[in-house]
Amino acid sequence: MTKALRRRVVGNVDWVVCPGCRGMIYGKRLARNLQVCPDCGDHHRLTAYERIEQLFDESGVELLEVPVRSRDVLGFTDTEPYPARLAAARAATGLAEGVVVASGTIEGNSVVAAVMDFRFLGGSLGAALGELITRAAELALAERVPLLIVAASGGARMQEGAISLMQMAKTSQALGQLDDAGILTISLVTDPTYGGVAASFSTLCDVMIAEPGARLGFAGPRVIEQTIRQTLPPGFQRAEFLLDRGLIDMIRPRSAVRSTLGRLLSLGQSRPPAGMAWNSAQAAVDDTDVVVRDDTQLPPTEAWRTVQHARDLERPTTLDYLSGAFEDFEELHGDRLGSDCAAIVGGLARLAGTPVMVIGHQKGRTLAELAARNYGMPIPGGYRKAARLMRMAAKLTLPVITLVDTPGAYPGIEAEECGQAVAIAENLRLMAALPVPVISVVTGEGGSGGALALAVADEVLMCSHAVYSVISPEGCAAILWNDPRMAPTAAAALHLDARALLRLGIVDGVVLEPEGGSQADQLLAVARVRTALVAAVRRLSGLDGAALVARRRARFRSFGTAAVTATAPEEDNAEEDDADWTTQ
Repeated sequence: MTKALRRRVVGNVDWVVCPGCRGMIYGKRLARNLQVCPDCGDHHRLTAYERIEQLFDESGVELLEVPVRSRDVLGFTDTEPYPARLAAARAATGLAEGVVVASGTIEGNSVVAAVMDFRFLGGSLGAALGELITRAAELALAERVPLLIVAASGGARMQEGAISLMQMAKTSQALGQLDDAGILTISLVTDPTYGGVAASFSTLCDVMIAEPGARLGFAGPRVIEQTIRQTLPPGFQRAEFLLDRGLIDMIRPRSAVRSTLGRLLSLGQSRPPAGMAWNSAQAAVDDTDVVVRDDTQLPPTEAWRTVQHARDLERPTTLDYLSGAFEDFEELHGDRLGSDCAAIVGGLARLAGTPVMVIGHQKGRTLAELAARNYGMPIPGGYRKAARLMRMAAKLTLPVITLVDTPGAYPGIEAEECGQAVAIAENLRLMAALPVPVISVVTGEGGSGGALALAVADEVLMCSHAVYSVISPEGCAAILWNDPRMAPTAAAALHLDARALLRLGIVDGVVLEPEGGSQADQLLAVARVRTALVAAVRRLSGLDGAALVARRRARFRSFGTAAVTATAPEEDNAEEDDADWTTQ
C-alpha cells in the first residue's frame, strides 16, 4: 500500500470518545487496536481506505479509479439541493462516491473488493454506487477471482428516486452472473447495513461474515417500531441475533477478519477443469487395508449389540472427524431463511490438500450438548442449511463429504409446521443432481430419511459397527409387534448392520473400526475414515459432472429391481418374448 494512502488512514487525532462506552481512548492506541475500543470492544467505523489497509497484503494492492459520479437526474431538493449534498460529501471524504474498488491479494489470495464508506451520504445506494459495485463484480468475472463486498449503508439514496431502486436489481444481477461462473463471493457486514444494500448484493454472497454488534436489516428499528407499535427485543438486528437465526455464516472480531478471509479465499478458489484430477501431483491412495468391499470378509455380528455400539456416546462425532481428518475447517451457519439447526454442522475444509465441503450430523456427548444439538435430530432448517452448502459446493466445483450419525429427523410439531418432509425430499433431489463428487460415511446411526437426506452419494461407506435402517428397532417393534421389548428381534430382522448392507449393495464399502469399536481408539478410527475419504475423492475426481450425475442416478435407480416383478398392463398372459417386463 502506498505511503500516500497510509497518511490518509492514520490521521492526527490524539484522543477519541468511544461511542460504545463513552470512554476516552488515546488515538494511537485505538489505531493499533484496528479502531476497536480496547475497553468495551466496540468496533468503530472505518473509512474505505482504513479497511483496505487492514485487509489487503501490502504489496500489489491497486485502487481502481473508475470515472463514475452521481448526478442530479431528478432536480431533487430537500433542505438543500442534491448537488450541494454531493459536493459536501466529496469534500468531507475525499471520495468521488461511497465505495472504493480495489484489486490485490489477501494472504496471497487474489481478490477484487468493493469497500463501502458510510461517511459518504450514509453509504446510500445510488446510481454511481450501484455502477461501481457492478463494475467490481464484472472485473472479478473477467479475471475469474473472488469478489469481496464490505457493506456499510443506511439504505437507498432517496434523492435519486426510482433510479436508486433499480440499483438493487442491477447489482443482484451482477452477483448472479458470478454464481453462474462459479466464482466465490464474500460479504463482510459492518455497522450499519440497511435497506436496499441489505436487500441486494450484500446478502447474496456465498459467505456472510459480520463484525460483532453489526446491524443488518431491511427496515431500520425506528421505522419498524413506528409502523407496528411494538418494542423490539434486545439485540434486534445485531450480528449475534442474526447468527442465532441462521441469517449469517459467522461473526469475526476485526483482528480475525483478515485471516478468516484468507482461509475462505484459498478454500473457494477456482477448481481444475472438469475431468482433471483435483491434485494430479499426488498418487492414488490405497484404502484396501481399511475398507472392505466383499461382505464375506466381514464376520457375522449380533444386530442388537451393533445398535448399541453405534449409539455409544464415546464414538467420534462429526466435530471429532472435522478436527482430526480435515484441515482448515471453517464452519458456515444457517439456511438464510431464519434457522440454524445445531444438529447439522457444515463448512469448507481441506482434505489432504483438496478443498471440500463437509456436512454432518452432530450429537454430542454430555447431556447439555446432546440437548443443545437436539440429540443429532435435525429440524427442517438443518436440511436446508445442508442444501445451501451443497449448492455452494456445486457452484465452486468442490467435492461434498457427508458424515451421517442421527437417530432420524426430529419428529416434532415445529418441524412439521416448517415442512420437515419437504426439506428432506428437496435434499434427496438436490443430491442426486450435484455435478461434483459426493461421498457419504455412516459413522454411527443411520436413521431413516433423516440419514438418507445426507447420503445420496456416488460412494456410500459405513463404519463396521454402524447401523443404517428404514426405522429404529424400537420403532419397528412398537409398530409390528406392538411391543418395544421386541427391539432386538426387530434389529435382526431389519438387517441393519454393515455386513448385511454391503451384501445388499446399499453401501459400497465398510471402514474397519479398531478392536472394540471406534469408541475404543478414536484417533485410529478417525485416521481410517480419513484414508477412505481421500481414496474416494481421488477415485471420483477424474469424472466430469455429467458422468457423476448419470452414475449416481443409475446407482439409486437400481435399488429394488431384483426384488420386484412388473407385469405389463393388460398383458398378464404375456409371451416369453415379453420377458423384459420382469426383472429378477
